[in-house]
Amino acid sequence: MAAVRYEKRDRVGVVTIDRPEARNALSPEVVVLLDRYFSEAREDEDVRVVVLTGAGDKSFCAGADLARLIPLISGQRQAEDDWDRALLADPGISARANLAGEGLGIPVIAALNGHTMGGGLELAMAADLRIAAEGIRVGLPEVKRALFPGGGGVVRLARMIPQTRALELSLTGDGLEIDEALAYGLVTRVVPREQLLDSALELAGRIASNGPLAVKAILQVAREVDGLPLQEALRVSSKIGMPVFQTQDAAEGARAFIEKRTPDYKGR
Repeated sequence: MAAVRYEKRDRVGVVTIDRPEARNALSPEVVVLLDRYFSEAREDEDVRVVVLTGAGDKSFCAGADLARLIPLISGQRQAEDDWDRALLADPGISARANLAGEGLGIPVIAALNGHTMGGGLELAMAADLRIAAEGIRVGLPEVKRALFPGGGGVVRLARMIPQTRALELSLTGDGLEIDEALAYGLVTRVVPREQLLDSALELAGRIASNGPLAVKAILQVAREVDGLPLQEALRVSSKIGMPVFQTQDAAEGARAFIEKRTPDYKGR
């Protein structure tokens, strides 16, 4: 059985890390398959939102597999199978699998089904929205193993929660209770575990029903204006957002409103 599963539900792509026996840790196979399925979703015009989650109820993702991934990357272990070789052959594969840079261009919702640690939290923070199950913890414990959060965790966490609290968590490696994470806005909602996937799919469906070009423009603006002065941010917003008004979808949205019907957006 593959370590990552991918399925389409209407206009939502669902990516599930399926290594519950290993706390859904990021092995070379997981990294390669995440990159593969993220790419498939990005290139599929029918997919407008991606939901990323983990199998089981113990862990969303425990981060890097310390027995498989870290020794391979550090050169302490030689490639043993096709997954190892694929990872080593493409220097950019880990960054793409971790949603680094510009992401997918469509919204990604991380549904945190269990504890979310290390590289798992980095992956979750790289998503655009996060929903969590009750009773879980999140954190960056790398420092406890004399490692560095190499997936941008220190930077992202300090931008999402108060900087001094983020620094304390990064330096101690301690976990953060999900209710505190909710209060900070690190996650947008916390739901009973049995409702998690349905809640994520419901949110994804509401986003997917909107004009896809408008959604992409909003997402792009939100990413590109981060840290910019107000006037520069407004200029970027206008440059990216104004062309949306000239699209066929924008005309369809207005017609549907007047005709009191559900719009049929085509992404054009």
